[in-house]
Amino acid sequence: MRAVQATTFGDPGVLSVVELPEPTPGPGELTIDVTHSSVGLIDLFFRQGRLDGPGMPKPPFIPGLEVAGTVRELGAGVIGFRVGEPVVSMANTGTGGYATVFRADANLVISVARYDVDPALGVAMIPNAAMAHVALTAVGHLAAGDSVLVHGALGGLASAFPGVAKQLDAARVVGTVRPGRLAAAKATQLPYDQIVDSTRLAEAVGDDRFDVIIDPVGGDLRTRGLALLRPGGRLIAAGNASDEWEHTINDSQLWLGSVTVAGFNAGAFLPSHPHLVRPALQAARAAIAAGLGQIAVDTLPLDEAKTAHERMERRDLDGRIVLTAG
Repeated sequence: MRAVQATTFGDPGVLSVVELPEPTPGPGELTIDVTHSSVGLIDLFFRQGRLDGPGMPKPPFIPGLEVAGTVRELGAGVIGFRVGEPVVSMANTGTGGYATVFRADANLVISVARYDVDPALGVAMIPNAAMAHVALTAVGHLAAGDSVLVHGALGGLASAFPGVAKQLDAARVVGTVRPGRLAAAKATQLPYDQIVDSTRLAEAVGDDRFDVIIDPVGGDLRTRGLALLRPGGRLIAAGNASDEWEHTINDSQLWLGSVTVAGFNAGAFLPSHPHLVRPALQAARAAIAAGLGQIAVDTLPLDEAKTAHERMERRDLDGRIVLTAG
């Protein structure tokens, strides 16, 4: 099979296209003939060695957390899928997706056979929508009628939250973007009730306060978000796009405001909560099929993974980048 490998930690130049043996499925697994692979910020962190440590990928490895394609082969004990069926899958290791064949844990695979979902949009949104569903229900304890604030509103993970929040009967969903992305925000079809300038956050939201804040950005924006929570509100730290790894929060703010800050990292959370995965994938599929996750998707050939990573580093996109294996 053809695959993109990170041969060492470093800049996008460490990515190269190689020929590797095709994987075969073990018990409880299936293999997928990949048509589309999403490019995410986590792929860049892995390639850069930012998350180097126990359980993290070591070079050489194949990046890629999310794939779409058709079932190639079923491993022992796998039921509910058929060869040739169109599917979307997440990776339990966070790697392996930039390839023409992908081996998946069957529990992390969802069929899209009877749903009108374009595979490029499906791979860009269904896995992230599943993670958003878990974050909002199991970590954020979102209730019907709650209000939600999403930082980095057009980002890969963030963009899945408004549709899932609306699916869960949130009353109001507000997004934030940096000033340079306001034009793209105005054109988005994502179901935000409002998108505001993150650099003028307090002024933009006025007296509005939120029950749940989703923050994949971090840094100073995370601190400023705490002041916008209602008593009893929950802030979910879901990433660090700001690249401010040393940022800290004054815990007296939590006590005085009677608010909670919780981290959500799907790679750490889902393996210890496997019962949440299937219902989350089903909810995500329904949300995307219902048009609640319409974002811009740019496609590039698998051979141009290096270009995709360069664009991600420059923030040269208004949605998701997806690699096509064909």
